[in-house]
Amino acid sequence: MTVHATKQYFLFHKPYGVLCQFTDDLGRKTLKDFGPFPKDVYSVGRLDLESEGLLLLTNDNEAKHRLTDPRYEHERCYLAQVEGIPSSEALERLREGILFKGKRTKSTHVRLLSDEPKMPQRIPGIRIRKTIPTSWLELKLREGRNHQVRKMTASVGHPTLRLIRIGLGAFSLGNLKCGECRSLTHQEIEKLRHSF
Repeated sequence: MTVHATKQYFLFHKPYGVLCQFTDDLGRKTLKDFGPFPKDVYSVGRLDLESEGLLLLTNDNEAKHRLTDPRYEHERCYLAQVEGIPSSEALERLREGILFKGKRTKSTHVRLLSDEPKMPQRIPGIRIRKTIPTSWLELKLREGRNHQVRKMTASVGHPTLRLIRIGLGAFSLGNLKCGECRSLTHQEIEKLRHSF
């Protein structure tokens, strides 16, 4: 498949405290602070202000639609640092789906990590409570509802303290440093187009 020359694609490692847009009336950090990006590219989906990790930015409207429309079930992979250590029952509830506003989330791959993942320190750091340990979960979702991971972990009694998206569709965060951006290679663009 030939990709039109004007289509542009970028992977960006969004830091904590950055909005997934290019302007903000309140003076908060936005994607514009990490450019320059072409004027017609926008993020595919969003990460909230407090979340970190992988963003795809493009001016390819078909790619945006296919990667965000729930019908296509493109996988999103997250690492969540949560308060406490979830029991096997709590993990099973997450896997089966949680009921929100009368609708159950789709089944989710959830894994309790035995070791803390090697991720850059967040600035500012998370709140630490001396009497309550934290643990890390890997979650793979095939839908992207608003604040979904945070709502899911809170519903089983383990609020999310730090959330990092490490995968989106065929792409992973890889070695991208926090605040760093790169263009997709020709092979990656072809892979993206063939995933539709």
